[in-house]
Amino acid sequence: MSLSHTAAEYMLSDALLPDPGGSRAKGLRLELPSDRLLKFVTVGLPLFLVSLAFAREFSAGSQISCFSPTNFTGKQSAYVDTACWDSLLHHGFDTEGHAVTKSLWALKVFPYSLLVVAVLMYLPYLLWRYAAAPALHSDLLFIIDELDKSYNRSVRLVQHMRKVQQASAEPERFWEEYERARRERYFEFPLLERYLTCKQHAHSLVFIYVLRNLLLLLFLAATCLYLVFLHLNIFFQDEFSCSIKTGLLQEESHIPPLIPCKLVFFSVFQLISLSVGGVYVLLMPVVIYNALQLCQWDKGLLSVYEMLPAFDLLSRKMLTCPVNDLNVILLFLRANISELTSFSRLNAVSALREATANKEDIDTVVDFMTLLAGLEATKPKP
Repeated sequence: MSLSHTAAEYMLSDALLPDPGGSRAKGLRLELPSDRLLKFVTVGLPLFLVSLAFAREFSAGSQISCFSPTNFTGKQSAYVDTACWDSLLHHGFDTEGHAVTKSLWALKVFPYSLLVVAVLMYLPYLLWRYAAAPALHSDLLFIIDELDKSYNRSVRLVQHMRKVQQASAEPERFWEEYERARRERYFEFPLLERYLTCKQHAHSLVFIYVLRNLLLLLFLAATCLYLVFLHLNIFFQDEFSCSIKTGLLQEESHIPPLIPCKLVFFSVFQLISLSVGGVYVLLMPVVIYNALQLCQWDKGLLSVYEMLPAFDLLSRKMLTCPVNDLNVILLFLRANISELTSFSRLNAVSALREATANKEDIDTVVDFMTLLAGLEATKPKP
C-alpha cells in the first residue's frame, strides 16, 4: 500500500508545472504571424526594388539617351542629355495641331515615391507598437501566468485531497464534503475569469487593431491607384520630344526645335511597378481576413481551459459579441501557445475525456488527477 501511495505522490509532483527558468517577457510575440508577414512584404518589397533601381542607375550612368544632330560635339550631346533629363517635358501636338507639353517628372521621382510607400506601410505597425503593444504585453503576461498557476493549483488541490482522504476515518464523509464543496464553488479561482470577463467590455485593443488594418488597406489601395495612374499616363511613353531652345540657346538657329529622346530605364520601372502593384493586390485579401478574424470567437483555447475548476466562461454563455479586447487577446494567446505550458497538458486531458467511456467521471482536471492518484477506489458511485 505504501508503494502505491509513493507512486501517487511522485505522479502528482510530476504533474506540477515547473517555474519558468527565464523571463517570459522577452519571448512573447506581439504580432500575429500573418501581420508579421504583411509587414515584411509591404515594407521590404519596395525597399528591395528601389535598391535595385538605384544600383542600376549608378552602374548604368545616364538614364536618358537623346539623338542629337550629327554636327554636335561630344560636350554638346552630353549637355542635351543633361538638359532633357532635368526638364523631362514632352513637346508634341494635339489632334488640331496645337503645341502641347506633358511633364514626365513622375518617372524621375518614381524611386523616391517607393521610399515614401515603404514609410507609409510601416506607419500602421508603429501605431500598433506604441499604442497597443505595451497594454497587450501586460495582459498576456498576466493571463499566461494565471492560467499556468490555475493548473498548478488544481494539482495541489488533488495532493491535499489525497492527504485528507488518507487521514479521514470515514471515506464516505470525505466524499460528501467534496461534493458539497463543488456545488458551492469552493474550488473556483475567480480572479482570472473575472479579468477575462472585464476584457469583453473593453475595446481599446480591438479599435487599434482594426484601425491598423484599415490604414494598411488604405495605403495598399492608394499605392495601387498611384501605379495605375502612372501606367495610364506615363508608363506607355518611353520616347519623348525634348526642347533645349531656352535661355541663351533660344536664338540659336542651328539647334533644332525638338530633339527625340528615349528613356533607358523605362522597362525597369515598368517591371518594378507591376511587381509592387501585383503583390499589393494579392495582399489586400490577407488584410481583410485579419480584420474579419475578430468577427468570430476562438473557442478552442477557452474550451480546453474549462477543465480547470469553475472556469466556465463558455458554458455560462459569457462570450457575447466577439468584437472586443478579449478576442484580440485570444488571438495572441494562440500565437504564443508555446509560452503556455499548461495548454498541452490540459489538451491531453481533454482528449482522454473524449476517449473515455464514462465521461461523467472526468469533468475537470481535478477529477482526472483523482482517478490517476487512485482516489476513485473509495469514491462512492452515484
